[in-house]
Amino acid sequence: MTAYINKDTQVCMSLAARPGNTGTRLHNYLYRELGLNYVYKAFTTEDLAAAIGGIRAFGIRGCAISMPFKEDCIPMLDELDPSATGIQSVNTIVNTAGQLKGYNTDYTAVFSLLKSHNVPNDLTFALRGSGGMAKAVACALRDAGFQNGAVVARNPEKGPSLAQQYGFKWKPNLEENDEPNLLINVTPIGMEGGSSAEDLAFPETIVRSAKFVFDVVALPSETPLIKLARSQGKSVITGAEVMTLQAIEQFVLYTGIRPAAELIAQASKFAREDPT
Repeated sequence: MTAYINKDTQVCMSLAARPGNTGTRLHNYLYRELGLNYVYKAFTTEDLAAAIGGIRAFGIRGCAISMPFKEDCIPMLDELDPSATGIQSVNTIVNTAGQLKGYNTDYTAVFSLLKSHNVPNDLTFALRGSGGMAKAVACALRDAGFQNGAVVARNPEKGPSLAQQYGFKWKPNLEENDEPNLLINVTPIGMEGGSSAEDLAFPETIVRSAKFVFDVVALPSETPLIKLARSQGKSVITGAEVMTLQAIEQFVLYTGIRPAAELIAQASKFAREDPT
């Protein structure tokens, strides 16, 4: 076990509009338990180009990318992995000798969760949002065999473009008579610290008719949407689950080591226990 930071310590980091402690605690827990000379720190920035330049200049080994930087960072990278190329959205940067390569482990996590939660691909769905995370989710839905659904987004350019790219419908809003079986929120609605932290991403009447509810917001782990869905006995997939799976894939990219399942569970529990 590495007892202290020294000149050889590998630094990893994250960039987000509202940095949280969950990913930081998870990565650092695994570094400590596996005796790796790494340290992880969360940041935000108002100068993305300078931040990405700093990753290259200071030899930062890896960087997790969160909203709203997932698309804007792409022109600043040297290469995209196939996981990010088709989606044109990056949530992970790996620095190898000054060459920055972008990946998307969100896609991997979402695809895996749809399978592990046994979500039937013949369900109708509503995907709310049109940003970088929405691209990863839409691609995962398509690749998992979902065909009958709609991207719900008010943006008159991004919404229709995203829907068309993956063969889905587009709606600016859901109507009262809509009854999608699977609801997926990929907007910041319900996110801790935001202006809509107490809001529902979907109206209660529409949640009532759904069978599965999936909220990618990780903080808090129990968003208003997830709490409502649980109270109605719906099957749910949480943003905390997405966070853990995608973070483990990042950890593997940074270190070349895949932790055992038991250690992953311990790290995830430790990360979620943080009261702040």
